[in-house]
Amino acid sequence: MSLPREELLFLGGGRITSAIVEGLWRAKFKGAIAVYDRHLRKLKKLESEFGVSGARDLASAVGNASILVIAVRPKSVNGLLEGLARHCRPTGHRMTTGVRHGNPRTPLAISLAAGIPLSQLRLRLGPPICWARAMPSPACRSGRGLTALAFAPGFPRSARNRVRHLFGGLGMVAEIAENKFDVFTAAYSVSHGYHALAALSLAAVKLGLDQRTAEISAAHALADGILSWRGKRTKLSELLREAATPGGIAEAVLKSEEQAGYSRIVLRALRAGVSRAQSLRGR
Repeated sequence: MSLPREELLFLGGGRITSAIVEGLWRAKFKGAIAVYDRHLRKLKKLESEFGVSGARDLASAVGNASILVIAVRPKSVNGLLEGLARHCRPTGHRMTTGVRHGNPRTPLAISLAAGIPLSQLRLRLGPPICWARAMPSPACRSGRGLTALAFAPGFPRSARNRVRHLFGGLGMVAEIAENKFDVFTAAYSVSHGYHALAALSLAAVKLGLDQRTAEISAAHALADGILSWRGKRTKLSELLREAATPGGIAEAVLKSEEQAGYSRIVLRALRAGVSRAQSLRGR
């Protein structure tokens, strides 16, 4: 996929920025990438590994960007936007100092912060900037990511295409209603897969397999089964019936998991994640 020639400014140089930048680098992104962060160590690492520009002057960096990417923790969003607002003040339909002054493209801001709604973001940094939310997986580092997108009302179609195209270079993209974002955030994390891989392989080790063989068998159970589902687009219920033969070993395992409350535990865990996302709104 040929990625758009955007001028990206990441505000925050942490783990998700690193993952996205590496994914874009692997996808041969031809645009410009700048990163602004108070911690010079993070900037130097990104500069040396992927050739991004470490932005030292926020006003200059904002003025040169076509897309701002808010990549700080939720508790830091309000403070960041308050500091950013003075560089993005509109005068009529233009910016006095701000995103792509004089550029005919719509200035965009994309927030990666969990739990912070578009309505709150727009209050801090309003028109003419158009706001979107994105929830990319750290797996975008390898090009196998999944990103959810939600757009503020009135978001121009051409700008939507720019955002979709950008994240499409990192893997799958799903546009969902913003009121579903918290559930998506709780459910989509690759941590579920890593945790299941660790738990399954540990159980196999306790029952006699060596660590390497245990991890291979557990990885096959999770990753290869899911790849099969993706490739065939077969209903999950049908795949379960195919894999768990009546009276067989897999069926015995699944029954034992359900009797132990596996599905209830997963539901309770996701509820905890949604609750945590909702608690971030007031920060």
